[in-house]
Amino acid sequence: MNFAIETLGCKVNTYETNVMIDVLKNKGYNLINFNEIADIYIINTCTVTNNADHKSMKMIRQAIKRNPDAVIVVVGCLVQTNDEIIDTIPGIDIILGNVHKSRIVDYIEEYLEKREPIKKLEDICNVDFEEMQLNNFNKTRAFVKIQDGCNNYCSYCIIPFARGNLRSKKPEIVIKEIKDLVNNGHQEIVLTGIHTGNYGVDLENYSLAKLLKEIMSINNLKRVRISSIEITELSNEFMDVLKRYDVIVDHMHIPLQSGSNEILKLMNRKYNVEQFMNILEKLRTIRPNMLITTDVIVGFPNETEELFLETVATINKIKFSKLHVFPYSKREGTAAAKMKNHVDPVIKKERVRKLLKLSKKLEVESMQKYLGKTIEFIPEVYKNEYLIGHADNYLSIKAKGKVELLNKPVQVLISAIKHPYCIGELVQ
Repeated sequence: MNFAIETLGCKVNTYETNVMIDVLKNKGYNLINFNEIADIYIINTCTVTNNADHKSMKMIRQAIKRNPDAVIVVVGCLVQTNDEIIDTIPGIDIILGNVHKSRIVDYIEEYLEKREPIKKLEDICNVDFEEMQLNNFNKTRAFVKIQDGCNNYCSYCIIPFARGNLRSKKPEIVIKEIKDLVNNGHQEIVLTGIHTGNYGVDLENYSLAKLLKEIMSINNLKRVRISSIEITELSNEFMDVLKRYDVIVDHMHIPLQSGSNEILKLMNRKYNVEQFMNILEKLRTIRPNMLITTDVIVGFPNETEELFLETVATINKIKFSKLHVFPYSKREGTAAAKMKNHVDPVIKKERVRKLLKLSKKLEVESMQKYLGKTIEFIPEVYKNEYLIGHADNYLSIKAKGKVELLNKPVQVLISAIKHPYCIGELVQ
């Protein structure tokens, strides 16, 4: 039977989608494009914003319309937080939340046998870590989910309600998974989770820094990347690991969310601007070439033009290499949804536009520092005679070369900047 799958949202959802693909393929099911006529459609939903909800619902309806006789499976964050809205769509056969994705085959085969709707939702705040292992990424970059859940409860965020309590994958299982991936030829490992930097908080006398030390002992591991980490989690122990091991790449994604202390407090973030900048200064002392990307939310309730300009000023001082910009999205059930002085959507849109313009400027400035320098990158794509991939600091590199160089470290001399790429010439 043919199956198709659509993924919305974060890297964790992508990881879990690939786990579902793995288990289905191993059972003899054939993966096809989501736009084709399939026997089974799986929609792995997201609910981080209202727009994510709308996209998830749209994909569900498209699948039902494309083949009314197909088995329709809906899983993920939207289901976990708002299964009532899923129930309003006729034609869905299997409903799962954020637990049991690894058992997707069991539920599909149960449905095919009995033809009775299945709805399986767990109390997400009272579950253990669901063990998953993945082997189907390309040979360049492999994601390893090490943790799930979040206990921060930022005032704007629905994710703790969708992903539940903080829980960590056992260290020995993480190490085995990475060893298997490296032995299969993967060049780079990306550690990911909902709140990755808090890995180990639920384990006895353990932390992300301790896990990284164990990972560093794995032979033939070329790169380790952390998908995202909070500024408050850059502890002295973590900084020491960064100082000692250059296998950890020169790139970190550290969410700022706002450059205004007033807004950070309303957001229930655990730092202020001064603390953020002081810790970053320590980080850049240890790793002078580290590029920092970030997330910023604009139009949060009570964000005046003056407070928005504070954010702009903070970003300019910090000199991020790229911004991921989001307009504030009201999520019912969060503390921010009850706040007064919500910002007009037109103003939010204009603030997004301004920060995206600033982001491009900062990106180009970061790229220009590498003009005339030799840099190593790992090509992931071959297109029109060009190798395209990322350096360890996550700069996008494009260089003419042969397809045989895919997934292998390549040295290039940066000769030009053509956003979003640094153009390189292969160094023989």
